[in-house]
Amino acid sequence: MTGSAGDTTTSGSGDIRRSLELLWGDGEPPSRGPRRGLTLDAIVTAAVELADAEGLAAVSMRRLSTELGVGTMSLYRYVPGKAELLDLMLDRTQGLPPGTPARTPADWRDGVEGLARGFLALYRRHPWLLKINQSRSVLGPGTLRALEAALAALRGMGLSDPETLSVIIAVQSFTVGIARMEIEAAEAAKETGLSDEEFWSSQEPILSRVMRSGEFPLMAQLSPDTFSTEFDHFGFGLRCLVQGFEAKVAAVAAAREQG
Repeated sequence: MTGSAGDTTTSGSGDIRRSLELLWGDGEPPSRGPRRGLTLDAIVTAAVELADAEGLAAVSMRRLSTELGVGTMSLYRYVPGKAELLDLMLDRTQGLPPGTPARTPADWRDGVEGLARGFLALYRRHPWLLKINQSRSVLGPGTLRALEAALAALRGMGLSDPETLSVIIAVQSFTVGIARMEIEAAEAAKETGLSDEEFWSSQEPILSRVMRSGEFPLMAQLSPDTFSTEFDHFGFGLRCLVQGFEAKVAAVAAAREQG
């Protein structure tokens, strides 16, 4: 693909300099567009909408040109290829819009909860984000505004900068796990045509016999509601995370008082 290299499900796998230019508005705009109204913003918007509707695999320069009603080569006047486009899509979906203030909640606990619920809403809205390797993110304005807001929300914890960043990583990693579990369950039901209830019920006759064998005594003693879908795993895990952070914040504050 023209102007791109590497795996297009990995952020930063294309021309990093060009991605940064496009993200920060430093790139030269095309001297004349293929048709009035076509802009880089319109291309990114169409790419995100397509990924939301059909998944990341559906996004290609050819498919986008069809959606936008232009020739495929016309898109290359605006963006080198899918790898760079992916960087723009990530900054668009995960970032905050211009003018968004860095919110500082009265209590850092509210900041942690806000981060977690924001991440969960993000992945539910754009499940294709979970398919992307973001270990090397190209930092655009939206992403940096989001990070600025997160740092402001956690400022009251009194932790060191690396520790504060680690809080963000822990909250995001926890939320990614919950979101992935939700989304993959929905995908499995769609692909197989079996609901969760039907899937687990089909295993019940054999599992009941296995549980009576005595080989798995702890499993056999689990309460009937152990695997209930009514249990809020997200809320429980988030409360435990906050309690762990509380212990760390208290320890840091006590050390400062003694020092």
